[in-house]
Amino acid sequence: MKTVAIQASLREDLGKKNADALRAQSHIPCVMYGGEENIHFHAHKNAFKELIFTADFKIAEVTIDGKAYQAIVKDLQDHPVTDEILHLDFVQLIPGKALKALIPVNFAGTSEGVKLGGKLVKRVRRVNVKCTPETLVEKLDVDVSDLGLGSSARVRDIVAVEGIQIANDPSIPVCTVEVPRALKSAAAGEEAEAEATDAPAAE
Repeated sequence: MKTVAIQASLREDLGKKNADALRAQSHIPCVMYGGEENIHFHAHKNAFKELIFTADFKIAEVTIDGKAYQAIVKDLQDHPVTDEILHLDFVQLIPGKALKALIPVNFAGTSEGVKLGGKLVKRVRRVNVKCTPETLVEKLDVDVSDLGLGSSARVRDIVAVEGIQIANDPSIPVCTVEVPRALKSAAAGEEAEAEATDAPAAE
């Protein structure tokens, strides 16, 4: 499992004024849930780049005033105009304690439909799971090799991993091999030609 080390400090004041002052210094206010008590801390925004701005699932190794914690990002609040991160919520990883997480879906293989000119459209990129820190994985695989033109893989087709419970509806498509317009037009043309050939000659 990939990890990102973050050096942080406890927040001395939880008020809005303090939060604004931290942001003015390019620091992000954060909170960590899941332990014996909630922990409020802050760190420079650059410390979170490898954790937030990536499609990979990573664990944060947060060191707060010398004490280390493992956690995952639960939620983030960003500015509606600038997209600047305003606040981050974390869930502390505690051995044996169940947690919920969003795990990326990895589309393995090359589908038969894509080989014929189709396009693989990814409809679900992450799924909700319930597990413990010991069974946490960085991705879940779905094999698309057998998908033909117009076919879909669904949540139920994701490769099962022991200790991981997927919460999404099993029938939801995670990807579809779409038929391009060119192929549809060619197929329609061939069908029309075949019908014209099979039609009885006019008397």
